[in-house]
Amino acid sequence: MTKTLRLLSAMLLVAGSFLAHGAACAEQVKLTWFMWSGSTADVEAWQHVASLVTEKYPDIAVEFQTASWMDYWTKLPALAAAGQLPDIISLQSMRAPGFADLMLPLDARIKADNFDIRAFDPSIIQGLQKNGHQFALPYDFGPWVMFYNYDWFTKAGVALPRPGWTADDFVRAAKALTHDGKFGTAVPVPDAFMAFATSSGAHFLNDQGQPDLTNPGMKAAFANYVALATTEKVAPVYPSSGTISSLIANGRFTAGDIAMYVDGPWQLLNIRKKASFKVGVAPLPVRQAGSITLSAGSGFGIAITSRHPEQAWKAIQVLTGPDAERFLASAGRAFAARTAYQVYWYDTAAKDVEGAHEALSAALKNARPYVTSPNWNTVASLFEQYAPVAFAGSQPPDKLLETIQSLATQ
Repeated sequence: MTKTLRLLSAMLLVAGSFLAHGAACAEQVKLTWFMWSGSTADVEAWQHVASLVTEKYPDIAVEFQTASWMDYWTKLPALAAAGQLPDIISLQSMRAPGFADLMLPLDARIKADNFDIRAFDPSIIQGLQKNGHQFALPYDFGPWVMFYNYDWFTKAGVALPRPGWTADDFVRAAKALTHDGKFGTAVPVPDAFMAFATSSGAHFLNDQGQPDLTNPGMKAAFANYVALATTEKVAPVYPSSGTISSLIANGRFTAGDIAMYVDGPWQLLNIRKKASFKVGVAPLPVRQAGSITLSAGSGFGIAITSRHPEQAWKAIQVLTGPDAERFLASAGRAFAARTAYQVYWYDTAAKDVEGAHEALSAALKNARPYVTSPNWNTVASLFEQYAPVAFAGSQPPDKLLETIQSLATQ
């Protein structure tokens, strides 16, 4: 009888364990997370970061959803209009003025949990604010820099780009490296151009924070930028096909068809996955105002319509937490927003990238926050749509800026 009772008790314990496990699984909250990506390597990185949430909180699962960069900013307002926003929204600092209203302010949660916001670089914390309120926690930030093909430079006997190199040095190198259907550089828009314009001493916003693309400084800077393709012929003309010009530049660079192009440190993962040559990094060339670059970054926030804001708050702390930052920085997908984890970008992702530490250090010293207007997504789309006409020599650069300015401020 005692033996039977023991067996029955053990069976009840096992059954109870199964029931408890089933109840726990049934109670798991499933969050959706929407993020842009540009490659398989990107997707794999984000899926890994999503898995970290469930590792820490077994009762939370994160479903990763993605779209291309351009599609992301088109789909996000469409999802909002349809009442179908994901729980977690990814936000880029340059788009914060136009998209932060889709998200819950995080200030009360940061204060209630005594969350250490000081662990992040202050410029990107500010970049993900609107009207003084925090709408996202950052995972990365960084300045636009010049990536270059180290093997191509050394084989051609061209001096490597270094901090302090000038606009004349840049053009001279681009000319020396342009031959046999290959080009010394590229002319993506708008971000690389805005950094070019800033180094040239131009401003692209007025005192009210609205686009100011037709002032004399901007017209002169754009004319010089377009001349790289039309006059100097050191940059290819990209097609007006709806493809993002920076992605075209990235593809041609990693294929070995372009020697130099401007992008952010977050691209190192994709560049190293694709390129068969040694990569180098340099700060932007010195122009009239110096070697001035722009700095921006991205992060994650909670959709204003989320039914699970408390779980989403837990999730975004993990998505931007130490383990995620270490992984993303080591992979080269992020120059960590947490300052203590930037070392992993330098020592792991960029350990054999020529000039990386020197270039990033110099660029960060001369970086200005990439402050934009609420309609900057429209401005960026107009540049992508209309700039190829100027690069093909079919419309004067100043007239093209007037067209974009007019359409952006309608």
